[in-house]
Amino acid sequence: MNLPDIVLLAVAGLAAGTVNAIAGGGSLITFPALIATGLGSVPANVTNSVSVFPGYAASVYGSRTDLADLARDHTGKRTLLGLVPTSVIAAGLGCALLLATPQEAFDLVVPFLVLGAAGVLAFQDRLRRLVGHPRHLSPRRRVLSLHAMVFVGSLYGGYFGAALGVMLVAALGLVLDASMARVSALKNVISALGGLVTVVAFGLFGPVDWADVAVVAPAAIVGGYVGARVARRLPGAVLKGLIVAFGVTVGLILLYRALS
Repeated sequence: MNLPDIVLLAVAGLAAGTVNAIAGGGSLITFPALIATGLGSVPANVTNSVSVFPGYAASVYGSRTDLADLARDHTGKRTLLGLVPTSVIAAGLGCALLLATPQEAFDLVVPFLVLGAAGVLAFQDRLRRLVGHPRHLSPRRRVLSLHAMVFVGSLYGGYFGAALGVMLVAALGLVLDASMARVSALKNVISALGGLVTVVAFGLFGPVDWADVAVVAPAAIVGGYVGARVARRLPGAVLKGLIVAFGVTVGLILLYRALS
């Protein structure tokens, strides 16, 4: 790498870590940056997945207060811990899917998933009136719905992960009666668990460019912590608006890339 490549990757990592902590979709910053340095699409994808994981971990630390409140007031620590195997297994399946199958078909579906998630989040209150508010769900149905949402999100995150945060916030918001900041905090945990799985899977079996990881990962750590602190200070309506806007933007970018 030359100096311009190092600067590009460092700035992209910082921005991606911040965006991932607030809304998700930071991969749409680092992935093109890795391509610009000369990597192919598959090496860039797996290198990106490994690179952004430290940023997810930093986001979890930055949102630890909201996580503690969520465990105490809404779902309980036992329920949250129960999501760990669900997330890990689903992320592992997503990694296997990426390494074993062509990416073209899924790339065409991804934009619609992202745009759909943004739409779900935008009209969350109306949808809640149709499917039922979380506080009206039975404990068993709430737990099963939560596991289902986490499984689908982690599966997608293991495969590609762009705008994973948008999808998780939209899905979790339908089954959790919690503030946007606390839902975002849980999103950070699920993203970090999936990221850990991708580090192991792609580190062992994927074409990771470790020199690029060494540049992007430290910057993503700083960005992840900063973004998590910013997210918990934003009003719920503002945070939701930012996530919806970013989700629509990411979805349209992915759709353009799939069709071009």
